[in-house]
Amino acid sequence: MTFWTCSFRQFVLQARHVIICCALVRCKHLISYPGFYRPWRSSRFISFALAYPATYLDVSTISFSLSGTKNADVFEYIMSMNNKSLQSILKDNKEVHKCRHPLGWTPLMLAVVIRNYDAVTELLKAGANPNEVDHFSGVVRTARDLGMMSSEVEWMRMTQFSDFLNPSADFRGCSALHYAVLMNDIKLVHLLLEKGADPTLVNERGHRPFMYAKDPSIKQLLSQAESKKAKEVAAKEREERRLQPLESRLHKVIVGQEAAIRTVSAAIRRKENGWYDEDHPLVFLFLGSSGIGKTELAKQVAAYLHKDVKKGFIRIDMSEYQEKHEVSKFIGSPPGYVGHEEGGQLTRALAACPNAVVLFDETEKAHPDVLTALLQLFDEGRLTDGRGSTINCKDAIFIMTSNVGSQVIAEHAQALRHSSGNDEADIEISRDFKEKVMRPILRRHFLRDEFLGRINEMVYFLPFSTSELTELVNRSLKSWSEKALKRHSLTITWSREVVDLIVDGYDVYYGARSINYEIERRIISLLALADEQGHLHPGCHVNISVSHKSVKDEAWSLKKSNNNEDNTEPTQSSPPRIVLNVTDAKGKLKQVLDLTQTTLSWA
Repeated sequence: MTFWTCSFRQFVLQARHVIICCALVRCKHLISYPGFYRPWRSSRFISFALAYPATYLDVSTISFSLSGTKNADVFEYIMSMNNKSLQSILKDNKEVHKCRHPLGWTPLMLAVVIRNYDAVTELLKAGANPNEVDHFSGVVRTARDLGMMSSEVEWMRMTQFSDFLNPSADFRGCSALHYAVLMNDIKLVHLLLEKGADPTLVNERGHRPFMYAKDPSIKQLLSQAESKKAKEVAAKEREERRLQPLESRLHKVIVGQEAAIRTVSAAIRRKENGWYDEDHPLVFLFLGSSGIGKTELAKQVAAYLHKDVKKGFIRIDMSEYQEKHEVSKFIGSPPGYVGHEEGGQLTRALAACPNAVVLFDETEKAHPDVLTALLQLFDEGRLTDGRGSTINCKDAIFIMTSNVGSQVIAEHAQALRHSSGNDEADIEISRDFKEKVMRPILRRHFLRDEFLGRINEMVYFLPFSTSELTELVNRSLKSWSEKALKRHSLTITWSREVVDLIVDGYDVYYGARSINYEIERRIISLLALADEQGHLHPGCHVNISVSHKSVKDEAWSLKKSNNNEDNTEPTQSSPPRIVLNVTDAKGKLKQVLDLTQTTLSWA
């Protein structure tokens, strides 16, 4: 029996590829496992297979092993060190290096972990991206996502990728450079860095390749590469800021608010270029009416600084902290209380991203004791949670929004525009108004002068001018037209008179929200009703117009006045109404739909 076993093992080791079905005893059940074996590394797998023979062969499982990959041959050639065939397939198919194994890794990662230097060189020469990341999330999660058994995924990871790495670990976000460092191969590290591998790339655990390095030579190499990369990124960002200042980027998204954007951009510019106090974080207080762009400006600052990374923007709704005891949700419960080990909403988020942009929305609604907890945060840039741990966040930017005094601000801004005689005038809140009117209001509400003293900039958001309202309406209508094209295959256009009609519905106390509500009420409701009645079909063109040119149309006003003069009793003329001019796909006017209250009638 021993002789037979040794002979069979020798036969297996001489073969290039052998499919073995075996059972893992520790999994408590018999499962078949496919695997391609190479003579120089399959000894222990063959011994394992012979020690625990399989009970059956699952053909469907074997077919999954590599046939699910678009270009399965590339993985087989890399595993078998058949670099000539690999070179040939890379020449014939320019996109083959982009394929992935069903479990998530790329051909370049496979070539790195098995130290196939020629394959790594050929793949990089063919255009393989060294910064592509692995999608393998560990045995259990991958098995659940793919509907496989955990032991099957483990076997495939060990036989078709690497038996050196722990298959139960989460490798999501790991690049080829991460794997080269894990394999402790300085030659591969050199090769990948020369071809543009990013040494600052972090995986899902937040680890850079440097954190896995053990060899001092590799550590030194990665440290130098990180320094070089940091200088290149800083120089590139500085050039981008010079060519496209923050103000111009913000104006692409935010309508109006010139003074607010200038103030915020100036403070961010000081911080980015090193002209700031590194011992204290930046603190803003945004003041103004609802729906006027305060929250949106905070979001855009976070997107600019953190390149749209979600954890770089922390939003906390202060209306959830109206009671004194809710401060524990903020920084965590004290020892002995439920949730002590979990930390608070703010402390957890800042621990994950200490340089985040933190938005405290509707600050005036929070309990004063909650605001007291912010004093240390705004002054020294550190916060102690319920567990006693100190979180340093001096690089963070804190933005508070508040509606305190919003009516006073709006009325003052309108008075300034009226006194200038120009609705489009670029007005600015005076220092006298800030000190004599707004500061007493803020002091009465926030109670503490030391709280107000820790705010770097108080930014005032003013009501929209007529031209800004016109731009808001056009942006909103454009957004709805894109949705109509995507969802219903309808092309929508509108006239200038429609824009004027919507602008007339602006409410200074509700800001842009009143514009959105007016569009939904007067235009979108009509489109939805016409669609429900079967008047709109894919491919149609809908032009939105009004029954009269404008609310302010002189001809309409004259007609109304003439009617009143001719009749002993004044007659009330109907206001302008939204009309849909529907044209079919051939350009033929199909019908005109007029909305009268809630019904459709033919014009």
